[in-house]
Amino acid sequence: MRTAIYPGSFDPLTNGHLSLIQRGLKMFDKLIVAIAVNPKKTPLFSVDERKQLISDAVNADKRVEVDAFEGLLVDYAKRKKAPVVLRGLRAVSDFEFEFQLANMNRRLSSELETVFMMTGEDYFYVSSNLVREVASFGGNVEGVVPPNVLEALRVKYASLKAPPRPGKKK
Repeated sequence: MRTAIYPGSFDPLTNGHLSLIQRGLKMFDKLIVAIAVNPKKTPLFSVDERKQLISDAVNADKRVEVDAFEGLLVDYAKRKKAPVVLRGLRAVSDFEFEFQLANMNRRLSSELETVFMMTGEDYFYVSSNLVREVASFGGNVEGVVPPNVLEALRVKYASLKAPPRPGKKK
């Protein structure tokens, strides 16, 4: 079985990510969508929320495992017995950083290969950061995120903007 890991923050999942997952499944029998947990960052969605959003967006496809990990990707790949990392490239500017990561990963684990896939032309400008920023100001991100993520963004930002509940003052 050909297995690859597609790591990222997926905060939130975009249609660009979803396109890469769908195209990756044409090359690999199984794809592990691995949410990288970075304790230095404060994500909009919790790990459990992101796992559910991804699972729902791929219609719980049995070929897709949604997981999360902390630490080095090479260690995670060894635990999962996955010899390939799938990475998306949106623009030339992504390549330098991804190239450095791929070479460091290869240095840490010579068995781990990285496969780069160009993001589809419809989504090359889309990033999770941009989606969060636009959505936080009430902008329309329909068409750049799956419908379930669009709804989750609407609910999340509405709850963040909700006025505080009256309560007892100390």
